[in-house]
Amino acid sequence: MVARLTPEQFEALRQVDSPTISNAIEGFNVRPHVAGYAGYDIRCAYPELGTMMGYAVTCTADSTTESRPRSREGLLKLWEAVAAAPKPVVIVLKDIGSDRLHSCHMGEVMATTARKLGAVGAVSDGGLRDVNEVRALGFHYFCPGFTVSHGNPLIVDVGMEVEVSGLVVKPGDLLHGDVNGLVLIPEAIAARVMEEVEAVRQREAAAMAEIRAAADPIAKLREIYPHH
Repeated sequence: MVARLTPEQFEALRQVDSPTISNAIEGFNVRPHVAGYAGYDIRCAYPELGTMMGYAVTCTADSTTESRPRSREGLLKLWEAVAAAPKPVVIVLKDIGSDRLHSCHMGEVMATTARKLGAVGAVSDGGLRDVNEVRALGFHYFCPGFTVSHGNPLIVDVGMEVEVSGLVVKPGDLLHGDVNGLVLIPEAIAARVMEEVEAVRQREAAAMAEIRAAADPIAKLREIYPHH
């Protein structure tokens, strides 16, 4: 299922930073506190582009197995899935090759095609490339790093559950990412997250104001922090 948001709800969430989104999700107790976000190896390549937000189209990819025969069938299936998916799309590429450090799963041509079909960014636990050209497209990259060669590229399969740096993603999942990292917004609460965002902002603003004004900061912190 895809999170059903109005354009106004979607845009409101996109204007919020990812840590605040993460904090707001915690208020619903729908998943463990240590789940639902990617590790720090998945980095935002273009912080200047702001927030990336969209519905996942997933695939597995291999660019480091020399013996694999080249085929465009998987790539065409990926493009068909992007075209058919709710917009905007975030493409999630899971590396399944033999040498992830030398993998490369997208460059300028693929990013241009993805953009044309309604994608706004790509997430991969493998490498990506054509850094300057893709930045110029306004297309987001979230990945561990960059690799100069596309190797022996292949999209293996499309439309399954994948895991990227500890984040489990299914087709249609709503992803939200910025310079702080990448978080998944659960479908069941997506339409209510903004309410909790405002509550988080108010609580944090009040706490910071009290800390700034405190004559004895440690005593004030003892008041603010819950006692267990």
